[in-house]
Amino acid sequence: MEQVIISLISGAVGGNLAGAALKNQSLGTLGNSIAGLLGGGLGGQVLAMLGAGGGAAGGLDLTAIIGQVASGGVGGGVLMVIISLAKQVLFKR
Repeated sequence: MEQVIISLISGAVGGNLAGAALKNQSLGTLGNSIAGLLGGGLGGQVLAMLGAGGGAAGGLDLTAIIGQVASGGVGGGVLMVIISLAKQVLFKR
């Protein structure tokens, strides 16, 4: 359960960092956070399915935590950008 929480929090942070870095892609703080949460959860799950970031026992050693933070942050940032681009295409004026 701790690994999921780490992925979600790092995803929210990653989404907000991506929004701050890419001002024209930002969804606002709440939108970046929600997209980041979803992306962080997905990123953590994908990493777990690939057999990385948690080990076979699903422990919380330093390597597992770093892997969860990295996958959650990157997943959150990537999903925020994807949602922003989709929003721009779908609601183009």
